[in-house]
Amino acid sequence: MLLFVAYRKRSSLKPAEFFVVNLSVSDLGMTLFLFPLAIPSALAHRWLFGEVACLCYAVCGVLFGLCSLTNLTALSSVCCLKVCVPNYGNKFSSSHACVMVVGVWCYASVFAVGPLAHWGSFGPEPYGTACCINWYTPSHDALAMSYIISLFIFCYIVPCTIIILSYTFILLTVRGSRQAIQQHVSPQTKVANAHTLIVKLSVAVCIGFLMAWSPYAIVAMWAAFSANEQVPPTAFALAAILAKSSTIYNPMVYLLFKPNFRKSLSNDTQTIRHRICLSHSKASPTPGMKDQQVKNFQQCNSKDASTSTPFSSGQTESYGACHVYAEAGSCSQQMSPQRTVRILEGTVQSEIPVRQLTDRMQNDLL
Repeated sequence: MLLFVAYRKRSSLKPAEFFVVNLSVSDLGMTLFLFPLAIPSALAHRWLFGEVACLCYAVCGVLFGLCSLTNLTALSSVCCLKVCVPNYGNKFSSSHACVMVVGVWCYASVFAVGPLAHWGSFGPEPYGTACCINWYTPSHDALAMSYIISLFIFCYIVPCTIIILSYTFILLTVRGSRQAIQQHVSPQTKVANAHTLIVKLSVAVCIGFLMAWSPYAIVAMWAAFSANEQVPPTAFALAAILAKSSTIYNPMVYLLFKPNFRKSLSNDTQTIRHRICLSHSKASPTPGMKDQQVKNFQQCNSKDASTSTPFSSGQTESYGACHVYAEAGSCSQQMSPQRTVRILEGTVQSEIPVRQLTDRMQNDLL
């Protein structure tokens, strides 16, 4: 769904949203390449597809998993740059985002391909129905130990620190901006809603990251550094479930907390509904069905009115709901209310229509 929305609004994607799209690609890659092998093996209680497939499964699992993890880190740093240091953040363009996306894949590829070059090794998971890094090798291999330590530092500790610090700085900056704006703007504005949205998004990303990767990192370190103690397979299985569940809630966090993505999806849904209503009405050639056609259109309009999305001004958008049906199949569209933005420069504030904003100014909007 997230990729569909991004494709529909591809011409208006902001640089930071490139990372949201890349996150969906990596999560979808994990779903398509890993789950078709893991599910039959889980039902059979053993790995079914041989050693070569096990190796490919492990490479894809590490690649897509670390890509999602690194992508979240890059996204948090870019958001922090744009919010906390706008003089530099406003210069961040789509070309910069594309370069960083390529860098994310290269960074993940280093650790995914490392075991193929004998820096670490791959093997079956302790619970026997999937494959990943061999966490027990470091007990008798110094090179494998260096791989595990590097993986823990550069793929867990560093990303975790960057994400938490980035969103902490964002919250502090937004909180300061909110207090400054409330001195000049009435409390009835939507500034509080914007602040609440950023708080929810920040907390959701941080909690999602920690829930997905902390259990697996802990269990992996337990297996790598325990001399004679075997980690229970159940511990590895539960940690792997939490890590792979990130393919579900990573995109949902941004789909639920990004208003422009929700509006675009709602817009497409209303368009499809109108086309279905229109085709159903045109499929009735007899004159006696005209009253039924008008009734069908009224039903569509009532659904559109009930599912309209609120704008930041507190008004609703009708997404072009049809109100009058003519025999030619045309319909008049209700005009959407004009959206305005309030700009605060020092102690002077002004209010202008959104359509008059430049692209650079629109990127600064919360």
